[in-house]
Amino acid sequence: MNIGIIVAMDKELQLLLPLLQNLRETQIDDSTFYLGDNENNSVVIMKCGIGKVNAALSAGEMIRQFAPDLIINTGVAGGTGSQAKVLDVVVGSRIAYHDVWCGPGTEEGQAARCPRFFESAASIANLPCLNDNPHIHHGLIASGDIFVSRVADVRRIKELYPDVLAVDMESAAIAHVCHLKSTPFFCLRIVSDTPGEADNIAQYDQFWEIAPRQSFEIINQVLEAVGEKGEDADE
Repeated sequence: MNIGIIVAMDKELQLLLPLLQNLRETQIDDSTFYLGDNENNSVVIMKCGIGKVNAALSAGEMIRQFAPDLIINTGVAGGTGSQAKVLDVVVGSRIAYHDVWCGPGTEEGQAARCPRFFESAASIANLPCLNDNPHIHHGLIASGDIFVSRVADVRRIKELYPDVLAVDMESAAIAHVCHLKSTPFFCLRIVSDTPGEADNIAQYDQFWEIAPRQSFEIINQVLEAVGEKGEDADE
């Protein structure tokens, strides 16, 4: 399978590049792509930068240049006080905006020409490696252009989506582009901090030192499972 992976930050990128064999780098216009192999997959990884616009532009560029069979968005996310704790993994079975409203006739969180909730490819979300671990949770991830660091921000988002498990700044924008371009999408995020449970800025900083390598290993398990089974992401 031809798989594209998009992350927001260099720290996330550096944790993923060791997953590739035959690693090579190519520059196309302003974008840098890292190409390689994993199991029976051809993989291209890129760093989009933080925020929805950067994420959307990068997703569009990846689709134009490489036409992947599946785009995976991964990286860190903030917790919401749900069952998903720091270092737990959240599979975004549904993804939505928490800072979008297009006016009368639409629901809060619903972008124009789109459903209110985007969905991850079920064939990937249902892989055994993502369902046999108590530290992996399936549910809603909400995206917006703020770093959620205050309890009040979490409260506002939970008023909109009471079942939200994690928050980030890119996944809904990437899902949005994939929806418009008919490209299968999958989202998996690792909880780095939770506002209100501690000093979440310090929690976020400490995350990068305590266990990110093993946290990101779940991506390798997904790639291996897809490569072994030849999963069709459209299923």
